[in-house]
Amino acid sequence: MSLLADLLSTVFERSARLAPTTKWDSRPIADLVSELIGANGEVRGMTLARQILDRYAVMDLDEKRAFFTHLATGLDIDADAVRAALSAYEEKRSRANYRAFLGAAEPARQELIRRLNQAPGATGSLVEMRADLLQMARNDTSLAALDVDFRHLFSSWFNRGFLVLRPINWESPAHILEKIIQYEAVHAIDSWDDLRRRMQPSDRRCFAFFHPAMPDEPLIFVEVALTKGVPGSIQSVLADGREVLDASVADTAVFYSISNCQSGLAGISFGNSLIKQVVDDLSRELPGLKTFVTLSPIPGFAKWLADEGLKVDMGDARLLPLASRYLLQAKRPDGFPLDPVARFHLGNGARVHALHAGADTSANGQSQSLGMMVNYLYDVSALALNHERFTGAKTIAASSEVKSLVRASEKSDT
Repeated sequence: MSLLADLLSTVFERSARLAPTTKWDSRPIADLVSELIGANGEVRGMTLARQILDRYAVMDLDEKRAFFTHLATGLDIDADAVRAALSAYEEKRSRANYRAFLGAAEPARQELIRRLNQAPGATGSLVEMRADLLQMARNDTSLAALDVDFRHLFSSWFNRGFLVLRPINWESPAHILEKIIQYEAVHAIDSWDDLRRRMQPSDRRCFAFFHPAMPDEPLIFVEVALTKGVPGSIQSVLADGREVLDASVADTAVFYSISNCQSGLAGISFGNSLIKQVVDDLSRELPGLKTFVTLSPIPGFAKWLADEGLKVDMGDARLLPLASRYLLQAKRPDGFPLDPVARFHLGNGARVHALHAGADTSANGQSQSLGMMVNYLYDVSALALNHERFTGAKTIAASSEVKSLVRASEKSDT
């Protein structure tokens, strides 16, 4: 961990130990919110913030919804004040007028969220609060602007400069390993023995991003297999009793599972930075590594086939061409790929490298993608250009083999 991260962690830990103990304040929470926004003293502000967060933690769903509604409507911007401040700034572009405009344009709830974050341990509580908000906002559009405020603040608080990359292995603290089991979202970890097979061998790596304010909570983690050549199935990567490879002779690093851990941080991107940092670290540790690829699921493939009226089973010879067409041609209305995993890796500058049938025979793999998996290649020399073309012209980088599969699929339709 860097010196800065150590210092920040120490500050957060000391703040937690110095948390004031206060009596329960039974006033309506709206009164506490109003007082916190106007509070000038640091100690009083921390006390109020802790009271509000503690009150929120024991609310039922209806009470939480009422709390969010109050923030969304009662602490919104004053449109008339914004227009007046903007007019004043247009007439005279002074520092004072600009400051006044920014103050008017920022809703009071943003300042509330900042002040809530004064309380020891508040950052994790606010992440959990946003997770609740996201659930409710799905069916209540009046809460959408409130989520924009959370996301705006979280984008600053969780930017790359504050994140700490830590290796996770079998010697890591048990409570961290338990989190890895809990948050694994791609290939379920069934037992501690299963986890040991992923963490202990010399040809396995795991890395996670942490934030100093949440030192015991991984934000996102990636599991890596060091191999000779590019694997074509998750079964071979996770096989019980497989032969362990000497890491020094590995030529390929395979990112076979990437899991976001905090639902309250949805929309805050860590994956791009994580993969690039891991590639950099592994390249320094193991100079023999020449290829960096994923072994990724294709979660929307089976649904797309059904939507297209295509009846295909796991033994069908058309699987590879159809999967290539899905990844390269199935698009959302905005022109980006329909598949969420494809959007993530292509947005990072990777390219569609190879497709594999029968690569994931788990129940989940069969139901989502009929057993298909895909390698996305992270070619360091091409990442920037691929990213620029994808985000700008929505051009998908793909190997000649995958492109030829698309052509084969198109011919089969004629």
